[in-house]
Amino acid sequence: MKIIIADDDDDVRDLVEMVLSSAGYDVSPHPNGKRAWEALQKNGADMAVLDINMPEMDGLELLDLIRNDDRYKEMPVMLLTARKGMDEKAKGMERGADDYLTKPFENDELIKRVRLLEQAYPANGG
Repeated sequence: MKIIIADDDDDVRDLVEMVLSSAGYDVSPHPNGKRAWEALQKNGADMAVLDINMPEMDGLELLDLIRNDDRYKEMPVMLLTARKGMDEKAKGMERGADDYLTKPFENDELIKRVRLLEQAYPANGG
């Protein structure tokens, strides 16, 4: 399963890449939503893990593009963000996110949630 990651924090992006790669996933990391969207259009993916606050294109804007593209509208999307407020979680879920994990996170929890999304959406490569 190929997972596209978009996070402008190098340390977080590297950690997510390491954790998911070590769990056997093919990971495509990007520093912002614009670069992730370009890579998704070029190379495809089975899942996305997106930060909300990023330069050039934030995670919610990228989520909107994914949900409005017939090729990816069923792809599972997890928002991974430092925003902990219920309003932010509700906003992300209303816009089509499938899961929402706040930073800092436990590595095991990230893997478990990705596996749950993979099981819930087997047509996307699970």
